[in-house]
Amino acid sequence: MKAWIRLLAIGLPAALLTLADFSDLEGQRRRGRGGGGGFGDDLAAYQEYNTPYTGEFTFVRLYYRTGGWGRNPGWSHDWPVAERNFGEIMDALTTIGPRRGGGNVLAMDDPDLFKFPVAYLSEPGDWGMTEAEAENLSNYLRKGGFLIIDDMGGTRDLDWTEQMLEVLLPGLQFVELDVSHPIFDSFFHLEQSNIEMPHPYWGGVASYWGIFENNDPEGRLMVIVNHDNDIGDYMEWSDRGFVPIALSNEAYKLGVNYVVYALTH
Repeated sequence: MKAWIRLLAIGLPAALLTLADFSDLEGQRRRGRGGGGGFGDDLAAYQEYNTPYTGEFTFVRLYYRTGGWGRNPGWSHDWPVAERNFGEIMDALTTIGPRRGGGNVLAMDDPDLFKFPVAYLSEPGDWGMTEAEAENLSNYLRKGGFLIIDDMGGTRDLDWTEQMLEVLLPGLQFVELDVSHPIFDSFFHLEQSNIEMPHPYWGGVASYWGIFENNDPEGRLMVIVNHDNDIGDYMEWSDRGFVPIALSNEAYKLGVNYVVYALTH
């Protein structure tokens, strides 16, 4: 077994387990299903835990209004534990030097979004945007930002995500990616068996979709969509024994690859 595989499979989950009481965010996560903070659509409540910009790589989760999820809207699912655990993994395995302990929540029209190279969007099946939010997020992507869309499954979610991305980036094609794309080899070398992981709840086989700058498949990938997958959930529960360690490992590998790709392209 390679050293880094052993580290993920044996060392890091045990280390992450010691972080269970890192802050009162853990208790907030337990308020309801899905790992959200229990603040509903109250953006200000989530942003109380944001930290000022320091130049460190910081996980950024995008907020959108849902109106139907109650205390744990889909965009917040797995917050803040997924980003906290992911930061520990990146700090242990890479030289990126990420901010540890969590991440920031930003609205799509927040000008501070441009300070951060990678943004994460959860459960796009209920994703909506105002005109101002769409304009700001579109500009962010066109100017070099990278968007990870996660926690989705089925035809409806995929079709809706494609429609929303057409609003953001009109004229750019939504295409399925295969394992030969450089994003799957940017840090960890992933094989087809690595990326064909099931969604943690409803199974299926994950697929990956994206949008390229200028519709050039050899150019910069601007967006990646994890369809029939939920790497955020695997990250959230990786220190709890709730999901298999092997699948959490694959989720972390994907997440690290996405960030390294975004920072180098």
